[in-house]
Amino acid sequence: MTLLSHDRYCDEIVRQTDELRAVIKGEDLSARVPTCPDWTLRDLAVHVGGAHRWAGEIVRTRATGQLPDEEVPEFTPAGDDPAVLDAWLADGAAKTAAALRDAGRDQQVWSWSWDTSAGFWARRMAHETVVHRADAVLAVRAGYEVDPALAADTMDEWLEIVAFAQSMGDPEAAELRGAGRSLHFHATDVPAAEWLIEFGEDGFAWRRAHEKATVAVRAPLTDLMLLFNRRLDVDSGRVEVLGDRELLDFWLERARFR
Repeated sequence: MTLLSHDRYCDEIVRQTDELRAVIKGEDLSARVPTCPDWTLRDLAVHVGGAHRWAGEIVRTRATGQLPDEEVPEFTPAGDDPAVLDAWLADGAAKTAAALRDAGRDQQVWSWSWDTSAGFWARRMAHETVVHRADAVLAVRAGYEVDPALAADTMDEWLEIVAFAQSMGDPEAAELRGAGRSLHFHATDVPAAEWLIEFGEDGFAWRRAHEKATVAVRAPLTDLMLLFNRRLDVDSGRVEVLGDRELLDFWLERARFR
């Protein structure tokens, strides 16, 4: 596995935010988001923008502990005007990317993860925006594509997060065990974009590989990434499942740390 560059993640925070802004511009911001049913489009946008500003402030201040929301400048937009929301999203993404660039990948800061670096936050915020842009697109029924390298890295990062959750005792992730079972995710349109997940007695392990498994899942990479993040239904007609469908459902139901 090879990470994308720190600069690339910073670029994507801004780029994916710009694409999110374009998706919701002119839409009914009170519309519900099917993949996040407790949220409206506005709630989704405020969540993304708040996450950017929170992570950016952690990095900017070189925080050594978790930062309360109330200590984050302009954590929420000032008012309900869609134009204010749009400007707030753009400004927050730009400031966060700037803070991350200034810090550099290796700057040590607080994080909730195994990786206490600014680089973690650059990658996390890039992928947070990639996935929530999909939520917005699905809400307005528009088209959605992601650069292959970014989509693949989104899946890599999610596997790392679920493995971390399992190591920390998350009850759902803890169930992802049981020797002799495996899953193979295979992107049909991008060479070498394949993942093998193997269950053991103590947990699961994963690697990029093409091998036979208990269940194989085949789809174009963007659809595979959406399925992996539970933004595409297995029965959508866009995914081919070969083998033990129940094992795939078992994985998707428990790899839910997001």
